[in-house]
Amino acid sequence: MNTAPTTPSGGFAGKLYQAEAWLDRKGRFAWIAAMILGFVIFWPLGLALLAYMIWSKRMFSHSCNRDDRRARWAAKMDARFGPEGRGRHGYASGSSGNAAFDTYKADALRRLEEEQEAFEAFIQRLRDAKDKAQFDSFMEDRARANREGTPAVKDIPDAEGRGGAY
Repeated sequence: MNTAPTTPSGGFAGKLYQAEAWLDRKGRFAWIAAMILGFVIFWPLGLALLAYMIWSKRMFSHSCNRDDRRARWAAKMDARFGPEGRGRHGYASGSSGNAAFDTYKADALRRLEEEQEAFEAFIQRLRDAKDKAQFDSFMEDRARANREGTPAVKDIPDAEGRGGAY
């Protein structure tokens, strides 16, 4: 598969494409610096660069080619740690090269996961206890209302005048 760019390789247009690619690699601040330099040298050049940056959405994006930078960063990290070195939160789970530290880190992470599971179970028990207390309170109110002969749920007449429980 041919992935060569379809840009002209020679002449003035080729130079412009090369300059654009170089500025894209450097980022948004390089574009801003080029625009300021264009205003200093010859104001229509700076104005043309500003118009091009707005038209191509380079002015208001977070970076000129964020996806390309992310791909290069991922390739760099894969080369450094290997694809199996990626953890759940990025590259932090790769080997440090020190076996004692790696063992300590694995034990600490295991302990933290166990503590997190215990805490989540505790929170769930608290929620269940609160739900049970609310339900028991509701049932006691209902039983008390039945003993006293008053309705547990207030009858609210609907649009036709019949009582409806809400």
